[in-house]
Amino acid sequence: MTLFEYIKTTMFATLHADAEQPEPVVVEEETEAEEVEDTMPVIQEACSETASCKPLKKHLEECTARVENGSHENCVEEFFHLQHCVDDCAAPKIFATLK
Repeated sequence: MTLFEYIKTTMFATLHADAEQPEPVVVEEETEAEEVEDTMPVIQEACSETASCKPLKKHLEECTARVENGSHENCVEEFFHLQHCVDDCAAPKIFATLK
């Protein structure tokens, strides 16, 4: 029985005086799986500092500073340019670390 089914049966059950009482549900504790560290953020950060992505990161930071100082523009274009560069750099490295 899933956790959702357990909650559904315990919280939303309609009890009638003449109905049979359901057996109590025992929730088994799941065994703790070994936590695997996610390398994606580390790889993406390293890629954002490469020679090809660093100018794009600088443009995004400059745009963000202008917005914080009251400009009515948005930095979506700069963000997507940087993210595209980072993804192109990081994807092969991330997939190489997968089992």
